[in-house]
Amino acid sequence: MRRKQKGATLVELIITIVIISIAIAGVVGAFALISGRSADPLNETRAVALAQLYIDEILSKKYDEQTPQGGVPRYSGGCNIGSDGETRAAFDDVDDYEGLMDKPPASALGAITGYSGFSVDVSVSCAGGEVGLPASQAKRIDVLISAPDNRSFLFSAYRANF
Repeated sequence: MRRKQKGATLVELIITIVIISIAIAGVVGAFALISGRSADPLNETRAVALAQLYIDEILSKKYDEQTPQGGVPRYSGGCNIGSDGETRAAFDDVDDYEGLMDKPPASALGAITGYSGFSVDVSVSCAGGEVGLPASQAKRIDVLISAPDNRSFLFSAYRANF
């Protein structure tokens, strides 16, 4: 009488190993793809926070050097762009920030921690016509943030003469 043997044959074991190997290779490939992109959302979030910091600082300043505190009466001169020779800590109007380049980023008070590898470029231009005002009555502030992964983010805001 022959007894039935229980268990797996060598062929069945080899086929199982091959199938499991293919499945593991797919899962590892998916994890590698996901982990390679995991810094993208972090850099995007940090770029937005950095741009907000710069834009808030710039928009808190007067429209022009000659604008009285509080903005009344409205400055009646043209749209002047460019620094008045002040240092960053003494910037007092929007156009003083024209051409500002910070690498690493810094506030008017000093360095900002946690942003190594980032750089900030600020440009200011007359832009009243873009928002339905006379050309000399608004300025556009463009803040270009460059992240360590070589991606750039452009943020813009307008400051009107009021």
